[in-house]
Amino acid sequence: MREDALLNRRRFLALTGATAALTLFSPHLMANEPGEAPRFVFLLLRGGMDGLSAVPMLADPAFAGLRGVLAEEETAGLPLDGGFALHPKLATLHALYGAKEATIFHAVAGPYRSRSHFDAQDMLEQGIAAPATSDGFLARMINNDGATKAVALAETMPLALRGGERATSWAPTLIPEASPDILDRLDDLYAGDALLEAALQQMLENEAVGSGMGGKMNGGRGNIVTLAESAARFLTVEGGPNVAMLEFGGWDTHTGQTARLNRQFAALDQAIAALKAGLGATWQRTAIIVATEFGRTAAVNGTRGTDHGTAGAAFLFGGAVDGGRVIADWPGLGGAMLYEGRDLMPTLDLRAILKGVMADHMKVAGPKLDLDIFPDSGTVKPLSSLIRA
Repeated sequence: MREDALLNRRRFLALTGATAALTLFSPHLMANEPGEAPRFVFLLLRGGMDGLSAVPMLADPAFAGLRGVLAEEETAGLPLDGGFALHPKLATLHALYGAKEATIFHAVAGPYRSRSHFDAQDMLEQGIAAPATSDGFLARMINNDGATKAVALAETMPLALRGGERATSWAPTLIPEASPDILDRLDDLYAGDALLEAALQQMLENEAVGSGMGGKMNGGRGNIVTLAESAARFLTVEGGPNVAMLEFGGWDTHTGQTARLNRQFAALDQAIAALKAGLGATWQRTAIIVATEFGRTAAVNGTRGTDHGTAGAAFLFGGAVDGGRVIADWPGLGGAMLYEGRDLMPTLDLRAILKGVMADHMKVAGPKLDLDIFPDSGTVKPLSSLIRA
């Protein structure tokens, strides 16, 4: 056996452990991708981000009264157009907005209305109005053209990418390094298996790209900033994916929301900065959507938090984005204007944002969007002019 191959396998096994070595990647992932292909990132904020904290509508006369103790932090937000502001911890996103590389959406929701995290996330990731499929909308998008490839920066494949023919996942390993004796035994065991040897090499390449050969991350699972850095590596490596999905949990803020969201938004903003820095020149052909499964109640609750709601905010940014705008058909926060008397009324379907980016950036045809990627969604029209011409 060649010395470099032996060292590669040993290095891989030391990084990822013997269990990970049994996972096989699709041979389709070996294909080269044209360097000028557009890049698309979907970042799902799991738990229900409070859109009125992320993007407060300070000009609404009912805002301060509804928000109560939450309003002190929110009214110190960074100014946007139309009476809106951005949470003060989102300084990088605000700078992108000023550079016309970010668009802010408000009063956004999918078709789901019953406020269950699990059902809402499932329907968002499936891209449907009623449970009916086992695959995800991103999987159907990458299957559309026979060339697009995707990576999920996650421990397990998210539902949005399940069923993708050219989708894989990567996450920092939690497995301790194997001893030299175990490595020797595994080297001997797998030496004569051509398929496994090829799979091991592909996995080694994924590990090298994702972690910069660091293998492990502080805190075990890795934080959103480090995962964003890894996503940028995948999206810029020759022959790598041109679509990435990330997940960021911890947005279910029933209690003590102010301090918690300060930390969450600070981490999100650092992740945005990490993506921009890591993508380098690739940033100019990248579009990134940040969304959540639902918003939260308009009013503060009795424990200085908010409860499960309906509409919220979403973000689109990247060098390919025609930004510097807030897009919102603002419904108002007066009592009669709230959905079921408690939530921000949805006036913009998240699928319209996704369709607009997929049509103009990823060049997906309209009928495919309406029938295949987002089934039975012909009445949801793509937002146009989100991407630079």
